[in-house]
Amino acid sequence: MLAAALFVAVNIVTGKTLSSWRLDVTESRLFTLSKGTRNILKSLEEPITLRFYFSSKLFSGIPALQNYGHRIRDLLEEYVAVSNGQLVLNVIDPEPFSEAEDQAVAYGITQLPISTTGDRGYLGLAGTNSTDDEHAIAFFQPEKEQSLEYEITKLLYALAHPKKRVIGVLSSLPLFGGAAQQESQWTLATMLREAFEIREIGPEALDIGADVDTLLLIHPKTLSEPMRYAIDQFVLKGGKAMVFVDPFAEEDRSAPPPKNPGALPQTDSNLPDLFEKWGLKLVAGKVAGDLESALRVSYNGPAGPQQIEYLPWLRLGRGHFNREDFVTNELKTIHVGTAGVLERVAAAGTRFTPLISTGQRGALLEREMVMFNRDPAALLQSFAPGDKALTLAARISGKVKTAFPKGRPKKLETDASDAGFIAESKSPVNVIVVADTDLLSDRFWVQVQSFLGLRVPSPFADNANFVINALDNLGGNDDLISLRSRGEYARPFTRVETIQREAEARFRDRERALQAKLEETERKIQELQSKKEEGSALLLSPEQKQAIEAFRGEKIATRKELRAVQHDLRKNIERLGDQLRFINIGLVPILIGLFGVGLGIVRARRHP
Repeated sequence: MLAAALFVAVNIVTGKTLSSWRLDVTESRLFTLSKGTRNILKSLEEPITLRFYFSSKLFSGIPALQNYGHRIRDLLEEYVAVSNGQLVLNVIDPEPFSEAEDQAVAYGITQLPISTTGDRGYLGLAGTNSTDDEHAIAFFQPEKEQSLEYEITKLLYALAHPKKRVIGVLSSLPLFGGAAQQESQWTLATMLREAFEIREIGPEALDIGADVDTLLLIHPKTLSEPMRYAIDQFVLKGGKAMVFVDPFAEEDRSAPPPKNPGALPQTDSNLPDLFEKWGLKLVAGKVAGDLESALRVSYNGPAGPQQIEYLPWLRLGRGHFNREDFVTNELKTIHVGTAGVLERVAAAGTRFTPLISTGQRGALLEREMVMFNRDPAALLQSFAPGDKALTLAARISGKVKTAFPKGRPKKLETDASDAGFIAESKSPVNVIVVADTDLLSDRFWVQVQSFLGLRVPSPFADNANFVINALDNLGGNDDLISLRSRGEYARPFTRVETIQREAEARFRDRERALQAKLEETERKIQELQSKKEEGSALLLSPEQKQAIEAFRGEKIATRKELRAVQHDLRKNIERLGDQLRFINIGLVPILIGLFGVGLGIVRARRHP
C-alpha cells in the first residue's frame, strides 16, 4: 500500500510540476521556442487574447488531427509561460450549432467536414489585442507543422504591431497579375500583402512617397530619368531598397518594339548609373552557370527522354549562403534561373557583402547562348568550370554619393530650387541587390494546391522567405527572421546525386567518343564509295564491308560499356539505399536493445 501511495504521489507531483517539460531531439530544434519568439513575447506591452478552436471530440476518429491539435495546445501553453502574463489562452471545443461555433466562423476559422451528417470540425487560432484588432490562422495544416512556430509568432507580432510597414513596389513583371487580369498574381505578392502594406508605384512617378519605408524594385528595364533620380535621393536620405535586376528574365513576356516587330523584346534590366555610385555592377551579357548546383531537368534528346543538368538553373543550398548575415543565415534552399553576376566597384568605397553565391567552380555563360540554345547537353558539352564563386546577391552598405551631382534633371525641374537635394548620404545606406528576377515567380519555389476550396501554397524552396527576410531586416526587425526558415523542406540526396553525376559524366564522355567514331567511320565509307569501280554502285567493296563490320563490333562493345556504367550507377545507388535503410530501420533498434541489455546487467550487479 505504501508503495502504491508513493507511486500515485510521484505521478501527481510530476504531472503538476513537469507537465511543460520537453526534450526536443530534432536536428533543427523545431519544437523549442526560438530566441526571436522569446524576444517578441517579452516585448509585449499590452495583453493579447488567443482563442484556440480545437474540435477534440469530433477529431477522436481522426487521430492525425487530434494528436496535432494536442501538440498545438502544448506549444501555445509554452507561449503563455514565457509571455510574463501578457498572453491569455482560451482552448475552445465548439459544439455544433453553439455560440462558440458561430464565433469561430466569424473569426474566419475553416470549417472542416467531418461526417455525412453535417458535423464540422475546427483547428484554428484567433487572436485579439486591446484595441480589438483581429488576426487568425484559419486552419493549422498538419503537413506544415515545421512552420508552426513562425505562423503563431507572426500572428502575435501583427497584433503587437498593428500598423504595417509601407513597402513601395515598382515592377515591370506581373507580380500583382497581368494588366488585363488574365494572369493571377504571384504567390509572393499574396505573402507581401499579408506582411506589409503594399504601395504600387508606376514607372512614370516622380517620387517614391514620403510614407514608404522600403522600396522593392523589380526588373527596372526602362526607368525614366526622374524616377532614377527619385530612387537615388530616396536611398541617400536613408530609405532602404531591395533591387532585382536580370540579364535574361525568363518571366518577361514583353512584345517586340512596335516600330520593329521583327526585333527581340528587351528581357534584361540594369541600373548602371546608380550601381556605380553604390559600389557594384552587373556583369553585362553574362549568365551564371554551376555544374555542381545545376537543377536536373527532363530533356528529350537524341537518345530519348533523360534527366540532365541545366546549367543556368541552380539549386543553391546552405553552403552558398552568407551564414553571418541575418537575411540568409537560416535559409536552406533557393532556386534561381538564368541569374546574373554582381561584382564590386572598389572606387565607390562601400562595403560589398555577398549574400548568395555559386559554388567555387561557377562560370560565366554567354547570354545569347542560353537564349537561343535550349539544349542542356550542348551547354554541358561546351561548359568550362571556373575557379571562384560568383556573387548572385549582395548587400551594399556605407556612405554613397549621388548619381545626379547637378541635382534634379533640369529639363524636368518644376520649381526654381531643389531644396531637398543631397549630394551624399549622411549615414550609411543599406541596399540589397539580387541579379535574378525569375526566382520570384511561382514555378521556381512553390506549388499551389487546392484544399477545401482554399489555395494552399506548398513551398519547395526558400525564395519567398529570402525576400521577406530581407524586407524585415531592412526595416530593422530581426526577430521574425530567426523563425521563418525553421521548417525543413525535402532534402536532396546529395550523395546519390554525386554518384549519378560522376557516372553520367563518364556516360556522356563515352557517348561523345562513340559519336565521333561513327562520324569518322561514315567519312571513311564515303571515301571508299567514291573509289568504287564503275558499274558497282550497288555493291559494297571488301574494304567497305570490313570497315562496317569493324564499326559494328566497336558499337556493340561501346554499348556494353555504357550498360556497365549504368549498371554500376544503379548498384551504387542501391548499395547506398541499403545502408540508409539499415541505419534508419535496424541500427537504432539494435543500439536501444544493447543499451537495455547493458542497463539490465548493471542493475543485476547492483542488486544480486
